[in-house]
Amino acid sequence: MKTKSLRKNKVNIITLGCSKNMVDSEVLSGQLAANEIAVVHENRKLDHNIVVVNTCGFIEKAKEESINTILEQVELKEKGKLDKVFVTGCLSHRYKDSLEKEIPGVDAFFGTMELPLLLKQLEADYKAELLGERLLATPSHYAYMKISEGCNRTCSFCAIPLMRGAHRSRSIPDLVKEAEDLVKKGVKEVMLIAQELTYYGLDLYKERKLAELMQRLSDVKGLEWIRLHYAYPSKFPMDILDVMRERDNICNYLDMPLQHASNAMLKAMKRQITREEMEDLVAAIRQTVPGICLRTTLITGFPGETRDDVEELKGFLQRQRFDRVGIFTYSHEEGTSGFELTDDVPAEEKEARAQEIMEVQQEISLELNQAKTGKIFKTIVDKKESGRYLGRTEFDSVEVDNEVVINTKKKLTIGEFVNVKITKAYDYDLEGEIV
Repeated sequence: MKTKSLRKNKVNIITLGCSKNMVDSEVLSGQLAANEIAVVHENRKLDHNIVVVNTCGFIEKAKEESINTILEQVELKEKGKLDKVFVTGCLSHRYKDSLEKEIPGVDAFFGTMELPLLLKQLEADYKAELLGERLLATPSHYAYMKISEGCNRTCSFCAIPLMRGAHRSRSIPDLVKEAEDLVKKGVKEVMLIAQELTYYGLDLYKERKLAELMQRLSDVKGLEWIRLHYAYPSKFPMDILDVMRERDNICNYLDMPLQHASNAMLKAMKRQITREEMEDLVAAIRQTVPGICLRTTLITGFPGETRDDVEELKGFLQRQRFDRVGIFTYSHEEGTSGFELTDDVPAEEKEARAQEIMEVQQEISLELNQAKTGKIFKTIVDKKESGRYLGRTEFDSVEVDNEVVINTKKKLTIGEFVNVKITKAYDYDLEGEIV
């Protein structure tokens, strides 16, 4: 790869979107490092000469952020501050042809399954033997672990299958080896991620294998926390809850996006489940794993959503009292079956409904947090900011959930576990002292 600069190439990777994209960037970093090419992630020193933008194309806001980031990097290239700009990820996969016409300043665009081609452009060889090895972009004490790629679901709002393809599970031995390698690097917590976690194994082993995978990962010495993200509620594999209850190092935590609670909306979204079935499932989960933390995500403003649907969703939240809730506003995505419907809820109304629902959840969250005061929780120390240590309990995942402000005069090590007695509760965070 000839560049205008005489200096040695240094690649900066900019990652947008979800944790699954983060893992892809880490894998790319590992491949470049194995080829003895200098690589950094989100480099602020600006001493690199090549940029790879790993884009998100999930919803409209994410697409806008990706395009703006690409344009910023192209502008730096035009000013002579960069030699090359490459683009990969979901947006690039989905809109490659139009992006090539609209942003000619990019040297090349690559899809989500074209890592070897991207490496070739960077004058690197794809090393298949680097199974699961990557340079972590997260702090060294936790990591995301992608157990599968793609999705076979047909939810009417979701464009992920268009960008990531059909579901493809990674083998249990490969994942166990990756977990062992991560522990050797100092990782104490892994977050299992996938487009659809509970489908794991159906393609590779002809049966659901998430429970067995959890058992095998739980046996990895030095792995103190294992956390589950993105479980699909329809045909939920209850055997994973037995493993969760029996194994101390599997967090009593489940991220299960439900998207809505109105049967009309669930049917229109092609979620393959009813509100009544979801309520039964939530009750069964809580009965099997007492004290489990349930996180969900919801969508407001799907085509045809009425005020009655919104009120039904609010009532559902008030009854179920989820520990954590995230909200998206509906994005009208071409190529999805939802795109055939009329996007009839104005953007301002979508946002207003999202705010309305989050106000319901904010009150629930405060009440649940207040119930924790006086109790002691095992807490992992994540970082130090403004002279205070911030951590998380087993009921909180990175970035999306509560943080615990740890009041102490002791010097703590990032990544260590401490016992914290909660002294104050806020809407979304806790404060406590080491005991």
